[in-house]
Amino acid sequence: MRYAIFSDIHSNLEAFDAVINAYKKESIDRYIHVGDVVGYAANPKECIEQLKKITDIAVAGNHDWAAVNLFSLEHFNPEAGEAILWTRKNLDESSRGFLEELKLVYKNEDLTAVHGTLHHPRDFNYLNDAYIAEETFRILETTVCFVGHTHSPGIFSKDKTENIYHRKSNKIILEESTKYIIDVGSVGQPRDENPQAAYCIYDTVKKEIEIKRVAYNLKAAKDKIIKAGLPKFLGERLAVGK
Repeated sequence: MRYAIFSDIHSNLEAFDAVINAYKKESIDRYIHVGDVVGYAANPKECIEQLKKITDIAVAGNHDWAAVNLFSLEHFNPEAGEAILWTRKNLDESSRGFLEELKLVYKNEDLTAVHGTLHHPRDFNYLNDAYIAEETFRILETTVCFVGHTHSPGIFSKDKTENIYHRKSNKIILEESTKYIIDVGSVGQPRDENPQAAYCIYDTVKKEIEIKRVAYNLKAAKDKIIKAGLPKFLGERLAVGK
């Protein structure tokens, strides 16, 4: 099985289209979205429709739930909050229904997917250090857990000695008696100082996971944000990947 696993589209249609086109060259069997299809950028409905065309497997992100009043705006900075309010006004009934139905966790025989952490997923905490990773490892039942939310790709691993390691590798081969948490980064708003859209492939036969990047039309995405009346900062940050 070859999985396409991606996260944090954030209404950036240009980035999402570039990732979809990249995946078309990868012989993908199944697509999984790890949360936040909306927020920040100017094409929430269009990104939801594109997502629905390729998969019915998606988990809820904090922006997804906030856009349909399932998560409080008090957890967001002013720019993010303004974008959520704008998104609420620009969703149609079908889009709202899609977001309302998103579950917090997805699990099958190969993997687990959650936007933030596997423990207390409803809180949408950032999985960004070994202590928090340990909490998720403690209840992880599959070999691999895929997360998003930080917008920065990275890999946590826990071996049979119970040691936890963190690395920024783009490609790994899974080892026996080791569990992994893979942060797949962000399609629509990377924050690792690389503005290219991030996407991940998990090959269960080769036991290989790779995070790839693809360029997209940054200017078009930025111009749409500004034209929509969203905070200018949300467009400007795209070019620097922060």
